[in-house]
Amino acid sequence: MTRVKTGITRRKRHKKVLDSNKGFRGANSRLYKRAHEAYMHAGMYAYIGRRLRKRDMRKLWIIRINAALTELGEGLKYSRFINALKKANISIDRKMLAEIAVSDFRTFKDIVKAAVK
Repeated sequence: MTRVKTGITRRKRHKKVLDSNKGFRGANSRLYKRAHEAYMHAGMYAYIGRRLRKRDMRKLWIIRINAALTELGEGLKYSRFINALKKANISIDRKMLAEIAVSDFRTFKDIVKAAVK
């Protein structure tokens, strides 16, 4: 069997990792082994972060909807409002409800009235 040297392939692989770690501090942007470890960790953190962002956005929408309900002053809480929406067969997701509550309060008030009826 012939001997295969991995010079070109290895250099490409190392270069890809080192280029992606351009802004990293210290040896994490210069030494391949350290850079590869940092690269792998960064990938894991990015993956986890994408899931956490969805969670955080949902929390934010709930906070905004609850704040708008408090501002109405009818003593209606978020959980009861969502239950009333489901019973009234009004299917608006939390993202849109939060956007309506922030940008068009009058429409939000109408939605609340329709749900509570």
